Amino acid sequence: MTRSSIELGDVTPHNIKQLKKLNTVVFPVSYNDKFYVDVLEAGELAKLAYYNDIVVGAVCCRIDTTENQRRLYIMTLGCLSPYRRLGIGTVMFEHIMNFAEKDGNFDSIFLHVQINNNGAIEFYKKFGFEIVDTKEQYYKRIEPADAHVLQKALRRTAPNSNSSANSTTANSNSRSKARQFTFV
Repeated sequence: MTRSSIELGDVTPHNIKQLKKLNTVVFPVSYNDKFYVDVLEAGELAKLAYYNDIVVGAVCCRIDTTENQRRLYIMTLGCLSPYRRLGIGTVMFEHIMNFAEKDGNFDSIFLHVQINNNGAIEFYKKFGFEIVDTKEQYYKRIEPADAHVLQKALRRTAPNSNSSANSTTANSNSRSKARQFTFV
């Protein structure tokens, strides 16, 4: 029995064409050159997913600071059709969640999903996302053009808040002030 391996790797100038090709196959929309320039500067917010050393998926995010909030926006998270339901999307999503948790300063994570993409909607709902809005005519040149806005709120809690003695100790030690998340 062979063992399958799922790994995430950086997006670099050497493999950006693989990301472009992947996005062309996976998504019904086209991304402009600025998207790919921004992705190259995104660091941990842009990853290629490898299944047994073959690029089969990618996730690309950015930090959004509109509406007096700091939110993580998932621009793309997708996987080639034959490799779906193998845990690759979950690995990519968990990477993004870990990033948000380590950062400790996001109000929410959100994304747009075409209203007829039931597979994606169910995938995100499994991780606690909710449909919070529907944008009419969000997409250009594809049908249906409407998109749901899915969001997962993040609530910050004080470290060790279950005990006032522990909170006092944690507050007096500046290294212990890292924020922790409870996902709602």
